[in-house]
Amino acid sequence: MRVHKLAFAAMAVAAGLSLTACQNGDAGNDGTGRNGPSSASSAASSGGGKNSAEKNSAGKSSGGRDTAAGTGSHENGKVSKCRSDELEITAKDNTIDGDPDGTVVVELKNRGNRTCAISGYAGVDLKTNSGSLSAKRTGEQPHQVVLKTGQSTAFGINYPVNKSGGSGVRITELLVTPPNETKTVTLRWPGAATLPVTDTPGSPVKVGPVGNAGQGG
Repeated sequence: MRVHKLAFAAMAVAAGLSLTACQNGDAGNDGTGRNGPSSASSAASSGGGKNSAEKNSAGKSSGGRDTAAGTGSHENGKVSKCRSDELEITAKDNTIDGDPDGTVVVELKNRGNRTCAISGYAGVDLKTNSGSLSAKRTGEQPHQVVLKTGQSTAFGINYPVNKSGGSGVRITELLVTPPNETKTVTLRWPGAATLPVTDTPGSPVKVGPVGNAGQGG
């Protein structure tokens, strides 16, 4: 009897060990053990990482497009020119006592939502009671001016002051067309009311390039 009991006990222990081994193996396979959540978490992390990478990639690409579209300031790698509709144009008298000529300064302010560039001479015409009078360029070398939103530049208009004592030529309006643009802005003339009458051919009114608003002709 003792031999049979020992044999039975040995078989029971072996059966218990076999059952434990099977349970441990099944835990790893069905995802209910400690290794299960870790694997699932890794998969989720991997999937999340992929989604994040896709989002980041898409976000970066979208951000790049938005930046280009938002600034609108580059065409083929160059800063786009300033448009008339983007510029706030104002004029004021800037004549200094003692100067032989009068001076009007025209300011061009970038009120658009992008950086733009402006260079050259603006078209300047004076409306008078004797007809339209176009300003003559001074011949100075123009330089490109880059304007961020809110920044401004200016140019000067020089004209002879009427000291003849006569009525002269009365100026009614100032017409300004930004460089390389066709849209003209009409402003009130802020300078002296009249120009002297002259028989000299050509225009007595001179305009400097954008970026130069100094006195003198």
